[in-house]
Amino acid sequence: MSELSASKSKKPAAPKVIITCAVTGGIHTPTMSDALPYKPEDIASQAIAAAHAGAAILHLHARDPQDGRPTPDPAVFMQFLPRIKEATDAIINVTTGGGLNMTVEQRLAAPLIAKPEMCSLNMGSMNFGIYPMADRYKDWKFDWEEAYLRNTDDFIFRNTFRDIERILKMLGEEHGTRFEHECYDVGHLYNVAHFVDRGLLKPPFFVQMIFGILGGIGAELDNLLFMKRTADKLFGSDYRWSVLAAGRHQMNFATQAALLGGSVRVGLEDSLYIGRGTLAASNAEQVTKVRGIVESLGLEIATPDEARSMLGLKGAENVGF
Repeated sequence: MSELSASKSKKPAAPKVIITCAVTGGIHTPTMSDALPYKPEDIASQAIAAAHAGAAILHLHARDPQDGRPTPDPAVFMQFLPRIKEATDAIINVTTGGGLNMTVEQRLAAPLIAKPEMCSLNMGSMNFGIYPMADRYKDWKFDWEEAYLRNTDDFIFRNTFRDIERILKMLGEEHGTRFEHECYDVGHLYNVAHFVDRGLLKPPFFVQMIFGILGGIGAELDNLLFMKRTADKLFGSDYRWSVLAAGRHQMNFATQAALLGGSVRVGLEDSLYIGRGTLAASNAEQVTKVRGIVESLGLEIATPDEARSMLGLKGAENVGF
């Protein structure tokens, strides 16, 4: 084989896979799993363990230390953000989604103080139904949990164009934060494109495709392929993408995303399980499992600094904590 033929036959290296771990979220409640962290020290220790297991990005919510309900209180965030930063070099990604029924002002309170490298940003309003989960439990650890779940049959998760623009300007333009653009349906990809066209988003941007939430696109392989084709059409080479799927679909969709050249998100926010009928013992257990899957496919995981470079982040030295 000639040198020219040999060079043509070489395929470009597959992109490294960024593992995001969503440590606690605002969906599951303490009754559902003893492993779900809600005290600041437990959120910190689980996040640190997840980073050591291979997560380059840690996606973080706060919860009331007394009863585990989601809280937007910056003081609670500051009980674990500095500790995680001190113990790891992982990228810290602070939610702007918060918890159900929080106002946009409440959702922005902690990020505007923390000025993190990344924040999550939901790219459209939607019916967000987690009420079917309430039927699985009869006894509750805390009195807020059942109503919190059941009331989502009459709940719209608000993310208007004005809300999104406000977040992009207040966190992005003013503080250099970049975003995990959470897209629960194909229309949300077009919303990302809308803000790109308006010049409020500049590449590289990070699109998180989300499957299996009631009110969003279903967890079916055809939908994953459709979302990916749509994103390619809209963004070309200007974006990085990742996949999360809720519940039992978590690892299957992570595997498919890695095979297609994407990145992956796991964590107890998205699924409480490690296998069929088996609750995960920790976030790190899920990270370890998905890392094993990714590496078994002959792919490499990205280090935090490699992920920073891939996503154009400002660096941990430029945050507010």
